[in-house]
Amino acid sequence: MLTALDQDGSLLDSDKSIWFQGRTAWMYATACQTYGEQSTWRAIAASCLDFIEKHGVAENGKLWFTVTQDGRPLRMRRYVYSEAFAAVGNAAMFGLTGEETYHRAASRYLANYLHYSFTPGMIAPKIEPETRSLRSIGPLMFSLHTASIVMDHLGDITVGDQRCSQWIQWSIEQIQRYFVKRDLRVLMENVSDQGEIVDHFDGRQLNPGHAIECAWFLLHEARRNDDRKLQLLGCEILDWMWERGWDEEFGGIFYFRDLYNRPVQEYWQDMKFWWPHCEALITTLLAYSLTGNSKYAQWHEQLRTWSFDHFADLEHGEWYGYLHRDGSPSVRLKGNMWKGPYHLPRMLWYCEQLLNANHFAQKE
Repeated sequence: MLTALDQDGSLLDSDKSIWFQGRTAWMYATACQTYGEQSTWRAIAASCLDFIEKHGVAENGKLWFTVTQDGRPLRMRRYVYSEAFAAVGNAAMFGLTGEETYHRAASRYLANYLHYSFTPGMIAPKIEPETRSLRSIGPLMFSLHTASIVMDHLGDITVGDQRCSQWIQWSIEQIQRYFVKRDLRVLMENVSDQGEIVDHFDGRQLNPGHAIECAWFLLHEARRNDDRKLQLLGCEILDWMWERGWDEEFGGIFYFRDLYNRPVQEYWQDMKFWWPHCEALITTLLAYSLTGNSKYAQWHEQLRTWSFDHFADLEHGEWYGYLHRDGSPSVRLKGNMWKGPYHLPRMLWYCEQLLNANHFAQKE
């Protein structure tokens, strides 16, 4: 799958993102299961997974982040998110085909993700831990969501030393223990190893859209298990981070904020990226479906209107990825190594499933 596309769909760069092979496989396999199998969709999903197996795996067993069009390695990153996406892509393909090859691959990639992410010393720290140690919420969000998708298709299998359901519960407990700060009304991105606030740029930095995405992962599990306490937690996080993230002057969700409303070091802090808006559209609709609270329906409609008014390209289709604070496009491209057929179609698919379920709660 090539993802670096200009406004009109013409190719800007022929390099390939390995994590997008897994993301694309998940999306097309899921579309087949939802709307009926189409040979083209199935072939795309299978091709992406085949490319990972042939060209994505490095000698150390990790997956590359980017490779050339013909599969020669370019870049290896510290983290193992490519493995998480390979896991969900293979899981969805197993759900579609029942072929054991995909079952084994999904289990293997999830195991690799968990091993590298949570075994001390497997991933080099960003900063010197003897001086300042940080733990980040991202790996826990990925373990929660990846284990959830794998369990949907493979059942509650054992991966490493725990079942998928146990990895989900452990991830939720870790998020609650270290990153939820009710006194500050915030979900943190980075904290100390003990869960304390680190009063430096990286420690104070918030990503409202990422935190809202975490809220929908929690609400999804609350819906699956009819868990009222988890539902309340997900809604709390949505409330806190919407308050911090929504731009009252221009609309849309800020990319970065500071915990104490101080200046943020990244120059793109007030830009509007496509993916947080997609995540927030899911979260607000999911919160409304679970609670019936009209506030969430209003937020969803407010966000839907702003997003489609600003991100959508009415001439060529799809969404721009990056907007200035006022909502004007900062660049005309439609895809790169980070943006491709995932966040937008996933949002449209997930929201459609919620609407079709027709199970919205009564207004609180």
